[in-house]
Amino acid sequence: MVEFKVVVNDTKKGVSHQVQVSGHHANSLIGKKIGDEVDGIFISLPGYKLQITGGTDKNGFAMRRDLQGITRRRLLLSKSKGFNANEKGIRKKKSVRGNTVNQDVVQINMKVTKYSSRPIENLIEADEKTKSDTKEKPEEKVEKEVKEQETKEQPKDEPKEEKKE
Repeated sequence: MVEFKVVVNDTKKGVSHQVQVSGHHANSLIGKKIGDEVDGIFISLPGYKLQITGGTDKNGFAMRRDLQGITRRRLLLSKSKGFNANEKGIRKKKSVRGNTVNQDVVQINMKVTKYSSRPIENLIEADEKTKSDTKEKPEEKVEKEVKEQETKEQPKDEPKEEKKE
């Protein structure tokens, strides 16, 4: 199953928010290119419009707008995305990823182009609460296992002690 970390940049406030996207919402992002506009419902932000601005793949290579497709290529780069030269005129061969989102991409960067009446912070907090409620916390899981082991270890032939008052 495909899972993305989506970094949403709120250009009005200058704040970025990170959102985990998986399941059918993540599958809907596959095939989109840098510069495409996406409906915010895919990232749990209904009413918002987002533009894909870049991303990185599973090995940390940056996506480039001018490289078509999903492949990774080694390009001779001067000062640009993927390489920052220390001196003028220096070029270097670097690996970069194409501009299309596929299952090898781990992080997708987006910026808000159309805002909703509800603030992003409230929508993201509400989404995190619903996800945390459905998932069982690791501490609770351990406590359940300990209780199950205690009930199994307890011998059945011993009479239970009754409370006397």
